[in-house]
Amino acid sequence: MKVAFIGLGNMGLPMALNLLKAGYQVAGFDLLQAQLDAFKAAGGISMDSASEATLHADVIISMLPASRHVEALYLGDTGLLARANPKSLLIDCSTISPKVSQAVAAEAKSKGFAMIDAPVSGGTGGAQAGTLTFMVGGEAKDVEKARPLLEKMGKNIFHAGANGSGQTVKVCNNMLLGIQMLGTSEALRLGIANGMDPKVLSDIMAKSSGRNWALELYNPCPDVMENVPSSKGYAGGFGVDLMLKDLSLAVENAQNLEASIPLGKLARHLYETHSNAGNGQLDFSSVFHLKED
Repeated sequence: MKVAFIGLGNMGLPMALNLLKAGYQVAGFDLLQAQLDAFKAAGGISMDSASEATLHADVIISMLPASRHVEALYLGDTGLLARANPKSLLIDCSTISPKVSQAVAAEAKSKGFAMIDAPVSGGTGGAQAGTLTFMVGGEAKDVEKARPLLEKMGKNIFHAGANGSGQTVKVCNNMLLGIQMLGTSEALRLGIANGMDPKVLSDIMAKSSGRNWALELYNPCPDVMENVPSSKGYAGGFGVDLMLKDLSLAVENAQNLEASIPLGKLARHLYETHSNAGNGQLDFSSVFHLKED
């Protein structure tokens, strides 16, 4: 099976490399030459354009930054839907607007393509280890066709529903994660202000009703936990600006549906404040140091 992988960034590159390790023939494209060079050095087939990479592909996987990039890749006279083989299975792993995801999938279907949305959770560490969680939207038969590839890049594959459902789950999950990290950081800082050892406080709360993923596996307080961004100067991991993007998607989605998400809106404002203070490229757990207005 020939696979085309479009978008070899911090997430896309290790995902594509896991497909290579599994024995797939993978042709890739990225706008950055350094990413293409790394892909080629690992045994991938480096291409000069997305159209060239997808020309003979059985499966096309995209992992792009935002909705506009996905629209530009697939739609229009020069998009893949006008150039690729309609027998190719399309898998978009980008995190984008559910509305845009549904529109692109509908256009793909009208041109004879099978397409699923399959955004991921697990960060760069999960991408490298092949332990990502995939949240998949699309027809069941197309999800099953994609499953063998997804299982080489992740360990949890959930079929959420129709096209766009994967994006909806991702938006909801990351909104909750952003809120959770803010609450965990505030609780730890309050304890520290009272003279508590943050590790002792974390250990107790992790066994109490305040337990959560951020507290137990991704503690935002430096030196409480090894091998997490907070103990590495908040380097690596999931950036503040990426969390801000996902929270913006949640707010946009809620506005379109007239749904109430007051905490989601507040979280978006707080991450925006943190980003504007020059912290956009730090891991999102750096909101532990968020300054009050």
